Amino acid sequence: MPHPDLATLVLIALAGLYAGTQNTLAGGGSFITFPALLLAGLDPLAANISSTIALFPNQITSSLAGRKLSGGVGALSLGHLFALSMAGGIAGALLLLNTPARFFAQLVPWLVLFATAIFAWGSFRKRPLHATHALPSPLLQAVQFLIGVYGGYFGGGIGFLMLATLTIAGQQVRMATATKNVLAMAMNSSAVALFVFSRHVDWYAAAALATGGVMGAIAGGWLMHRLPEKLLRGFVVLVGSALTLWLFLR
Repeated sequence: MPHPDLATLVLIALAGLYAGTQNTLAGGGSFITFPALLLAGLDPLAANISSTIALFPNQITSSLAGRKLSGGVGALSLGHLFALSMAGGIAGALLLLNTPARFFAQLVPWLVLFATAIFAWGSFRKRPLHATHALPSPLLQAVQFLIGVYGGYFGGGIGFLMLATLTIAGQQVRMATATKNVLAMAMNSSAVALFVFSRHVDWYAAAALATGGVMGAIAGGWLMHRLPEKLLRGFVVLVGSALTLWLFLR
């Protein structure tokens, strides 16, 4: 958007408001911000990078809120998992920055389809009350690094990928939820550190989204015990499905 108008920025901020609320309550805010930026005129690569930067303050907030519940798995400390996540995030971000915009535009429909499927599976699958399986440490390290790469490259559905991995590895669901928030922040911190120097960032759009996202985090805290989570998750799956169809057809 070389010459953004006030009305467009207000609409982007409103998308950020909803996305920030959605992230606080159920996750999946990027399913709102990414299509909003596409509709505002950004190309897929710029929309992905700008959205990642804009949602980062919201991720910091959720990470700090649950930091006391987070932890490591077996012999792997939280710090070890944090470092793996950052390394993966850097690798994914570098891969994205070296991906031609045209190729990324062709890849995006498949990424959104995958992310929507992961989100739907994570939203509506039956969650165990307690972890009943174990995952060998070397395998957990490899999986977490690969999730970090995906998170730095695109990121849709990483919360559910990590939640599934951490519970299988031995964490209880409450602890796994807090841990995945910390690790998601780690992935995106490394990606954001690289993205801020990219020429693809639309700072007007990112600022509008970030402003709405911070307000959404406040609204989400108030609404946390007042709205049905499944309704919000269902809306995200609907948005993701419609976006996938639109991206394939356009």
